[in-house]
Amino acid sequence: MGAGRVGPALAASLQLAGHRPVAASGVSDASRRRAAQLLPDVPLVPPAEVLRRADLVLLTVPDDALPGLVSGLAETGAVRPGQLLVHTSGRYGARVLDPAVRAGALPLALHPAMTFTGTPVDVQRLAGCSFGVTAPEELRLAAEALVIEMGGEPEWIAEEMRPLYHAALALGANHLVTLVAQSMELLREAGVEAPDRMLGPLLGAALDNALRSGDAALTGPVARGDAGTVAAHVEQLRRHSPQTVAGYLAMARATADRALAHGLLKAELAEDLLGVLADAGGPGTSPSDGTDGTEGHAR
Repeated sequence: MGAGRVGPALAASLQLAGHRPVAASGVSDASRRRAAQLLPDVPLVPPAEVLRRADLVLLTVPDDALPGLVSGLAETGAVRPGQLLVHTSGRYGARVLDPAVRAGALPLALHPAMTFTGTPVDVQRLAGCSFGVTAPEELRLAAEALVIEMGGEPEWIAEEMRPLYHAALALGANHLVTLVAQSMELLREAGVEAPDRMLGPLLGAALDNALRSGDAALTGPVARGDAGTVAAHVEQLRRHSPQTVAGYLAMARATADRALAHGLLKAELAEDLLGVLADAGGPGTSPSDGTDGTEGHAR
C-alpha cells in the first residue's frame, strides 16, 4: 500500500521473489507514474480495498502518518485475522501496529536502510541492503524470510531502540546529502567546473576509510589543530556563504572533540583551535544576526 518511493520498490522486489502484487494505493500523479513503472498492471485502489485483496500488506507511508492510518484501518474493519501487516517506518517498531493486532493482524516492522529515488534502480540497491527488523518472536522467521526475499540482510532492533536506530541513520545519511550539496555549491563559487567529479573520489575514499577505521580516519585541519586554517575557512564562508557557517562550526567542534578523545588532536594545539571556534560562534558573529548584510536561515 502506498505508491511513494519505497512501496513500489519493495513490492517489485517481492514480485521477483515469486509474490504476486494484487493492489496498491496512490492518488498523486507521481505515485501513479511510479506504480505504472515498477508495478505495471497492478491496480490502484483505496487503502481499505488493498487490505481486502492482500494477505501481505506493506504500509509505506510517512512516519507521522502511520499511527493514524493503522488506527483508521482497524476501526473500519479493514484488517483481517491472519493478515501480515508490514510497515517500513524507521522510527516505529511493531507496537504501532497494535490496533491492527487486536483485529487479528500479524505485525512486522521492516525498515530498509536505504535512500530511494522512486525509479527501478531502487530494486537493484536492495541487494545486500540492511533492514532494521522488529517483530514478535513468533514472527521472527517470517520477517527474516521477507527481508531475504527482497535481497536484504535482517538486522534485529529492539522495540525501545527504534528511535535511536533511526536517528543514527538520519544523522549519517540525511545530513550527508546536505553537506555534499553545500560543498558542491562552494566549489562552484570557487570556480570549479565539475564539483561532482572532484568530490566523488575524495568522498568515496573518506567514506571507505571511516567505515573501516572509524575515528582513526579523521584528517584535515581540525584533526591536525590548524587553527589558522580553520579561521580562514570561517572568514571565507561568512563572505561567500554565511548560511553554511553554523553547520561548519558545529561539525568542526564535534570533530575536534572526537579527535581529542582519540588522541589524534594534540592538547597543546587544541586550545587555539577551540578558541577560534568559540570566537567564531560568539555573540554578534553568528550568520543569522544580520551583521554581514545577509539574512540567516535555519536549516
